[in-house]
Amino acid sequence: MNYSYLVALTGSGGTVPPELGVVRRLVRRGHRVTVLAEESLAGAVAATGARLRPRAGVGYARDTADEIDAERPDLVLASFFAFGAMVAAQACEVPFSVLVPGIYPLPVEGGPPPGTGFARARGPVGRLRDRVVGSLVQRRWDEELLPRLNALRADFGLERLAHYQDQAQLARRQLVLSSAAFDFAGQGPDGVRWVGPILDEPDWVADTAWTQTDGGDPLVLVALSTTFQRQTDCLQRIAEALALLPVRGVITTGPAVDPAEIHAPPNVTVLRGASHRTIMRHASLVVTHGGHGTLMQAFAADLPVLVLPHGRDHADNAARVRAHHAGITVPRTAPPARIARGVRHLLRTPAYYRAAADLGRAIRRDARGEALLHELEPSADNPDPVAERLFSVRELES
Repeated sequence: MNYSYLVALTGSGGTVPPELGVVRRLVRRGHRVTVLAEESLAGAVAATGARLRPRAGVGYARDTADEIDAERPDLVLASFFAFGAMVAAQACEVPFSVLVPGIYPLPVEGGPPPGTGFARARGPVGRLRDRVVGSLVQRRWDEELLPRLNALRADFGLERLAHYQDQAQLARRQLVLSSAAFDFAGQGPDGVRWVGPILDEPDWVADTAWTQTDGGDPLVLVALSTTFQRQTDCLQRIAEALALLPVRGVITTGPAVDPAEIHAPPNVTVLRGASHRTIMRHASLVVTHGGHGTLMQAFAADLPVLVLPHGRDHADNAARVRAHHAGITVPRTAPPARIARGVRHLLRTPAYYRAAADLGRAIRRDARGEALLHELEPSADNPDPVAERLFSVRELES
């Protein structure tokens, strides 16, 4: 049975490929999917087979409400920060779920405060640290987001919320596009589901071909963010680090950095983009900023990582890498000699490869699984009450 979905996307960076991967999977199942997003994503959306509704520039809430009035979708899927889409779906009484293309970013009982890069607490002092810092993090996010969110909810006739994360927790499901094996275990809110990573690559990587070079030296892939995060200097220092080692390097700059800005040594190739999956088949190691997508691909290829966190969720991702002993972390400001020591240490330590392979088995299994579609498609054996209601209505209509 086919259903109708409205998918509201925010951003244009590393979160987009996994979210469009969800869209692609729904379209392949024969469902009707409309994507509400910026016009700049028109080509990427068209490649999935979905219909694009460009944002009109008046905000996600009004655009979402207008699309609901026009098409009355069975379910709204919203990016984690697409609060306007969530508010509109709630006000229009259409079920909504939230897409989380990474580790779970909200507080979890027994887990470290999000955004801190902390490891799991050990003992009473660590738990006290988490409580104190967690309350400060909560206050900061509420001060930044809650007034605007509650004002928007008031415009739609909805009650005020106590905390910003309450909006996402009103969803039918929060779908974490990651592997539970990578994330820290903890007691999350009801409705949170780890449904496996989406390992799809962005379409633009096909624009540049990569051919394996001759030589027996280990191949190191360097992949920092696809969005601009002032990473040019870091890329340059990584290139200089690789010059100190008997390795071959491939640096992909992404669309945010011109490859010509990187002065590469003879043993390093700099490309704007190429298939990471292809390069990783020949690589021995990945150097990255700690983006979730790159980490999932690296571990799926059984490769350890050297992480230079740049911001966003990178420090939290790096904490999980360290906890699993699948890589090491150095500051993004590290000089070439320190980066080179990190690469050399990883290449010479088999334990990192064993840990990365352990994660890789779980990630590949979860990526191949049906958990995502099970949560998105109403079925007779799905105990979710919203899904049961949709299924019953559609059965009566048919």
